[in-house]
Amino acid sequence: MKKFIRYLLLPIAILLAYVFPAHAQSDVLSTAVFNPDFRTLKVVNPDNFMAIPVIRLNSDDHLLFSFDELADDYSLLEYRILHCNADWTRSSLADAEFLPRFNSAKIDDYGFSSNTFVHYVNYHITIPNDEITPLVSGNYILQVYPESDPDDIILQARFCVSENSAAVTGSASGRTDRVTNDNLQQIEFSVSTPTMQIRDPYTELFAIVEQNSDPNSTRIIRNPLRVSGDKIVYEHNPQLIFPAGNEFRRFETVRLNYPGLNVDSVRFGDNNYIAYVTPSVQRASRQYLFDSTQKGRFIVREANATDSDLGADYVTVCFALNSDQYTNADVYVQGEFSNYSFSDRYKMRYNSAKHRYELEIPLKQGSYNYRFVALPHGQSTFAGFNPIEGDFYETLNEYTVKIFYKTPGARTDRLIAVSSFVAQP
Repeated sequence: MKKFIRYLLLPIAILLAYVFPAHAQSDVLSTAVFNPDFRTLKVVNPDNFMAIPVIRLNSDDHLLFSFDELADDYSLLEYRILHCNADWTRSSLADAEFLPRFNSAKIDDYGFSSNTFVHYVNYHITIPNDEITPLVSGNYILQVYPESDPDDIILQARFCVSENSAAVTGSASGRTDRVTNDNLQQIEFSVSTPTMQIRDPYTELFAIVEQNSDPNSTRIIRNPLRVSGDKIVYEHNPQLIFPAGNEFRRFETVRLNYPGLNVDSVRFGDNNYIAYVTPSVQRASRQYLFDSTQKGRFIVREANATDSDLGADYVTVCFALNSDQYTNADVYVQGEFSNYSFSDRYKMRYNSAKHRYELEIPLKQGSYNYRFVALPHGQSTFAGFNPIEGDFYETLNEYTVKIFYKTPGARTDRLIAVSSFVAQP
């Protein structure tokens, strides 16, 4: 009976999606935390920490969404998912077209912090599950909100569902089409579609490319260079040339009884621990130095806890960058932990007396990657050369390629393949 009602309502839902779209199509949906009481939003493949948040359609893949609420008691929370176009605007699909059931579920997997000075509640959501299972491929946003107010979005996170019906192979290196180069990287890749009948790859396929999962670096590649049989080749394209950047900086706060990696000192303040990261210097004018990093990621970890999600404490982390003041730019600390955003929360303040930029932010114990970015005044995104970190062709950046397929008249962008590879000098 429920299945009959669902299919009876499906045409009505589709019509309403056209007439009354849920969101303006100009709204780009990004991973973000809107409520300051909530922290440490993380989306991870439980079987592979370094994997990007993608699950294969109709497979056993799962993604774990976790976050904290700074509180002594849990809140009644629910979540939903939204289907998006390739550019992360809301698609025109009705809920019934990409979900088997209603698009809301309660968050009932939570736990209370243990032996921490800062009290919090840790929440987990696993996708897919018995209540929320995506039926079609593409980009998705998971949104969390109070049970009593579905319009009050607390946080949201991006993830993808791939059909895995095509294969992508690619590479990235410091050898580019530019005449001279010591600060750029160029990628090339090919797409094989042996099981798909694609009539016109030049108009029906397009690629989304990102460097180190930073949304500010996104490139949309509309046309391949050539097609040979079932192989579609993307190369020698100026849009596939990226500023090389530098290896991410690192620090660790997995223990609080003594300083961790790149931490000068740790002390207890009024209510919690404070960790002073070793003061940094500008690297743009220095030689490249290799370092094995997490490509911008962070991982929550407390060395003595059996469950770091509940046993890791919140530490006030103090960043410092020895530098002259930039008169035409603001300086930010960036990484996965900041969602690569340019919000005031991650903007550094200049201390004229100490001749350096400074920032204090509470972060959960763990291992973190970060970098400094000088954002010119008047800009909201940054994907150019970095005057603080520098750009070096040897940098081992991670590039992700997503292949979308859309035929004329189709109402959604199908995600048919995803692949990641690391640049080689």
